[in-house]
Amino acid sequence: MENRKNGWLPYVVGITIGLAVVCAAGFAVFAMFFYKPSAPKVPVETTPPAVVKFVTAAPTEQQPAQPQTLPEATATPIPVAQTTKPPEPAATPAPVEATQPAPQPSPAPSGLVPMASPDYGIQAFLYWRPEVAERDLGLIKDAGFRWVKQEFAWREIEGAGKGQFNWENTDRMMDQIDKYGLHVIARLGVQPAWAGGNYPDISPPDNYQDYADFVYAVAARYKGRIQAYQIWNEPNLAREWGNRPPNPAEYTQLLKVAYQAIKKADPNAIVITAGLAPTTRNDDVAMPDMYFVQGLYDAGAQPYFDMLGVNAAGYRAPPEMDPGEVARDPNYANPGDFQAGTPEELRRIYCFRHVEDVRQLMVQNGDADKRIAIMEFGWTTDNRPNSPYKWFHVSEQTQGEYIVRAYQYAKENWQPWIGVMSLIYMPDADWTQDDEQWYWSIVVPRWPDAWPRPAYHMIKAMPK
Repeated sequence: MENRKNGWLPYVVGITIGLAVVCAAGFAVFAMFFYKPSAPKVPVETTPPAVVKFVTAAPTEQQPAQPQTLPEATATPIPVAQTTKPPEPAATPAPVEATQPAPQPSPAPSGLVPMASPDYGIQAFLYWRPEVAERDLGLIKDAGFRWVKQEFAWREIEGAGKGQFNWENTDRMMDQIDKYGLHVIARLGVQPAWAGGNYPDISPPDNYQDYADFVYAVAARYKGRIQAYQIWNEPNLAREWGNRPPNPAEYTQLLKVAYQAIKKADPNAIVITAGLAPTTRNDDVAMPDMYFVQGLYDAGAQPYFDMLGVNAAGYRAPPEMDPGEVARDPNYANPGDFQAGTPEELRRIYCFRHVEDVRQLMVQNGDADKRIAIMEFGWTTDNRPNSPYKWFHVSEQTQGEYIVRAYQYAKENWQPWIGVMSLIYMPDADWTQDDEQWYWSIVVPRWPDAWPRPAYHMIKAMPK
């Protein structure tokens, strides 16, 4: 029996090894053709909702912007490495079309920076994060913009006390802008705590000379590097004027001291009035821009600005649509204004060509030789259910088409009196879909890669 058991043993061992080999081979085939491992679940880091970055003390060390989740239906990203290299000094941008001549600057007041009619600008947010500023300046340059509008917040620069200036961020930001050869519109406003007003609300200071001293310090430090200054923002809204009723005469006084300070520091700088918010309200909360502009002329503001600032949101109307037609059509003007009995003359604000109304008012006041600078314009894609902007939102494709057509309309119909047209926005990377600015931007707010919307690509391809 022992010999028989030992005789079978080699056969048993052989069969076992054979089965093992067959199983292993079968598993390998299965793994090769059928098995797909699941991707590891990486937690998505999101940025908390943005807050206005106004502080009264030295800010804490800034942390890099965090990646955000990407919304649906957006364009292919541009890797950040492709947007951070400044142009070579000797490089000349290739024309979009060989048949398009280079834009020629139209006449400007003697000594001031030549400005094409129209000229191409965009508002950006370059102050807080140098890596975002570097990327966005590359995008701005690549799209063919020549001007960048940037806020120089008074409470950030001189927030620690009268005469205590912190130029760290502004010096770095100006160095970056200079690398890309862009012109600058500096928006000056937002008082620090020590200047009073109704701080922390945005308000003119208790002593207008404090504002003049700040303005002078900026213009002296960046003489020849900042080409234009916007004095305050939307003073026809109470929320931008210390939650007090808008007052053109008070703003004229602020404009006067700022103009004198800038011209003393840099006689060649362009002084632009604040862009005014389009509104049909006429009460303690807001004043229509036409009424406010007339109030400026009545208060003697004419000698104290080189260009009149205008905001020109397009609302729902295409850029070529006549303001009178818009005012009579509840499909384009705010339906609530018809229900409230708002006069037709005020409903003309709901279109891009409302700029022509402001221009006519300048002519009537003997100011035809000056230009208009559009400080903000654009179309929003904001279709959130509870958004106050939902009624006039457009698609991303339409947004791009309307912006391009707005520039084209201005070029064909508004020369020589139209100057720079500053689009909104090259966005703050911290904005989320909870922020209304997110929907006006031509690039999706995120970091590190850039996600241009169709509008960006259309503007880049547009002959300028």
